[in-house]
Amino acid sequence: MSSITENILQLKKEIPEHISLIAVSKTKPNEDILEAYQTGHRIFGENKIQEMVDKHEQLPKDIEWHMIGHVQRNKVKYMAPFVHLIHAVDSLKLLKEVNKRAAQNKRSINCLLQVKIAEEDSKFGLDIDSAKEILISKAYAEMDNVKIIGLMGMATFTEDENQIEQEFAYLQKHFKALQKEYPQLQTLSMGMSGDYQIAIRNGSNMIRVGSSIFGERNYH
Repeated sequence: MSSITENILQLKKEIPEHISLIAVSKTKPNEDILEAYQTGHRIFGENKIQEMVDKHEQLPKDIEWHMIGHVQRNKVKYMAPFVHLIHAVDSLKLLKEVNKRAAQNKRSINCLLQVKIAEEDSKFGLDIDSAKEILISKAYAEMDNVKIIGLMGMATFTEDENQIEQEFAYLQKHFKALQKEYPQLQTLSMGMSGDYQIAIRNGSNMIRVGSSIFGERNYH
């Protein structure tokens, strides 16, 4: 067994059954994705739309593609025919564009609102009040082709586990509060290779894992 197969099978043994595992395949070649696919895994995440479109065209059609990176509105049309879940919706304008492009493809696209919980300026996301404003907005109520099904957050890139814990706990608290008003919010996407255990402890039910499956990232 090669390391990708071993890694993914080991990870699935470790994580609770109700946790969705997204294998983050960005920058990885199709052979690596196919190897993970052979283990029975079907959910893959990309952070660049063009790369995801190319892989979607070349790889088996029962793969669920998740867009986990920052989304530029002018590129939504390329993934609208097939994307399964968009993790990083951070504005009403972007949601409107997704709705429009989904309608053109006669489908509905599930989305997560990205909430900024990290301290770094480089991280995108809404504050919790802005996320609530989108959920209660008339504009969203009138959209027939998108569905907000949860929240996504990325912790600060730090060795300080207490800080990561606090950031994830903060998002879980607000997620639970919002769920009372919006029971359709079922997905809390938090945690990556370095911090997914902390995320799961704090209520995450969807983790995005790349290097722990595929090895270190190829920067290109």
